[in-house]
Amino acid sequence: MQTKDGMNYAPQGKPAPVVKPGEFVFSAVGLEHGHIYGMANGLIEAGGTVKYVWDRDPAKMAAFIKAYPQAKPARCEEEALEDRDTHMIAGAAVTSERCALGLRAMDAGKDYFTDKAPFTTLAQLESAREKVKETGRKYMVYYSERLHVEGAVLAGYLIDQGEIGRVISVSGFGPHRIGAPSSRPDWFWVREKYGGILCDIGSHQIEQYLYYAGETEAHVAYSRVGNYGHRDHPQLDDFGDCAITGEKGTTNYFRVDWFTPDGLRTWGDGRTLILGTEGYIEQRKYIDVAQQKEGGNHIYLVNGRGERHIDATGVTGYPFFGQLILDCLNRTENAMTQAHAFKAAQLCLEAQAKAVDMTPGPDRGL
Repeated sequence: MQTKDGMNYAPQGKPAPVVKPGEFVFSAVGLEHGHIYGMANGLIEAGGTVKYVWDRDPAKMAAFIKAYPQAKPARCEEEALEDRDTHMIAGAAVTSERCALGLRAMDAGKDYFTDKAPFTTLAQLESAREKVKETGRKYMVYYSERLHVEGAVLAGYLIDQGEIGRVISVSGFGPHRIGAPSSRPDWFWVREKYGGILCDIGSHQIEQYLYYAGETEAHVAYSRVGNYGHRDHPQLDDFGDCAITGEKGTTNYFRVDWFTPDGLRTWGDGRTLILGTEGYIEQRKYIDVAQQKEGGNHIYLVNGRGERHIDATGVTGYPFFGQLILDCLNRTENAMTQAHAFKAAQLCLEAQAKAVDMTPGPDRGL
């Protein structure tokens, strides 16, 4: 698995099929972000069968087929969307194009599974909400920093088991490595296309907060963005932070940035701190800095019974994908509710829209 940059983060777990071969078929459309490989891995390990792949770039299609030889190159997007065997369209298109693809997929009678961020505007979100009501199809989101990290899954189990009491605050830190500018597509630098840092990688942090705190409604108290080190790309936010207050009185603070130093062995020292009334949990998602052991999934649990370090690697697997497949087949909502997926998206869009620009010096001209 690629660990040097987050764009190609694609965990591989153990097969845990919930269906027989051919019972759940998905096709991949839109390969702009490497997260499509993590999405495909998760679905295939849960028993899904990939049928078609389509992208405007033949090289991206060839790379996908090399990774998944069972996938067939579609002659056009419509061949995948209109295929009668296909239950779901999975896509990682340019961020600003993800909603339009989802609307086309739902109009074709397919459930839709998109990389985060699922939208770049509130108007897109509202159009998706209306289309879900109209068609009854799903618009699910790959919030990978919770769904595809075993430590994050285990933290949820520990909370459910009452290990830290009632959650009252969640703090998240999502640094990423930007890598060489040439390694990023042109759209990565354009605000209209990627949506801004709070919309983009901030979506992970907001989704985790809502999940761990059990909040269904919340509001953005304040948010800030800035471009501190990439003035040659003025539309890029390389830093952002945000504070959110939940309807139940819980609080959230998170920080995201593009300043992971080259000396770190992985693409970002992602951490989540969850405070409860009877203890707290720290997740060190991808690395335990300066320790010899490679890998992440470190959980530190402190409560009335003492202190514990748990290596979550191989403990939980990635149950979301099997649950999602069964939700699509049975029309249930066990993996993630539609309301939750959309609320996380709404809050990150609102955070981005109201953010104060902290960029030093002259105005960026956004």
